[in-house]
Amino acid sequence: MSERAISIVLVEDDPDWRRGLIAYLNGEPDMEVVGEADHADAALTVVAERNPDVILLDIMLADSPEGLRLAAELSVASNARVIMLTSMEDRAFVVEAFRAGAVNYLVKSDFTSIPSAVRKAAEDRSAIDGSAARLMLEEFRRLKKLEREYETDKFKRMLTPSEVQLLSMIHEGYSQTQIAEKSFLSLRTVKNHVNNILRKLGGKSSKEAAQRAKDNDLF
Repeated sequence: MSERAISIVLVEDDPDWRRGLIAYLNGEPDMEVVGEADHADAALTVVAERNPDVILLDIMLADSPEGLRLAAELSVASNARVIMLTSMEDRAFVVEAFRAGAVNYLVKSDFTSIPSAVRKAAEDRSAIDGSAARLMLEEFRRLKKLEREYETDKFKRMLTPSEVQLLSMIHEGYSQTQIAEKSFLSLRTVKNHVNNILRKLGGKSSKEAAQRAKDNDLF
């Protein structure tokens, strides 16, 4: 092996896959697998002893996503770059992997991409795998949608149906006098409604409040 070989520790609980990947990586002229482990405690020990450049870490260890917790520990306990390996694409796992400190996330079936990912990680310039980037984007979109739905629901619960109707008329351009006439209310009652709405929403004007209601799909 070259003195500049990238040192790798592989954490994987499937012995056949572990042997196969070690042989594959050791066949690369600039790489050497210097340690292996099949569970978390062994991984922490071998990483401390071998001080690798890159750790290839399976998310699923002993049929649980133990690799996610281990990734966070290894990111703190060593200077190695952690690449997560998985047999399945899971948006939540992808997000958690990067939160734990991983620099990349690869699907095992695409094993031919692993050497390139290892080199990029060792050079501290990892580019996120395309499938991982797509899953992350989908997860962030899902979370953003949930956040918007929560904000919309909270906004709706702050207003009564009559207040929503009033804001709808304001958004359509009706003046308070016109709203009073159309709703068979006194102008004073309409003004009180507007003041109540502004107090609830903290807005500066009825038009601003109406726009916020529109943005939250209340009408």
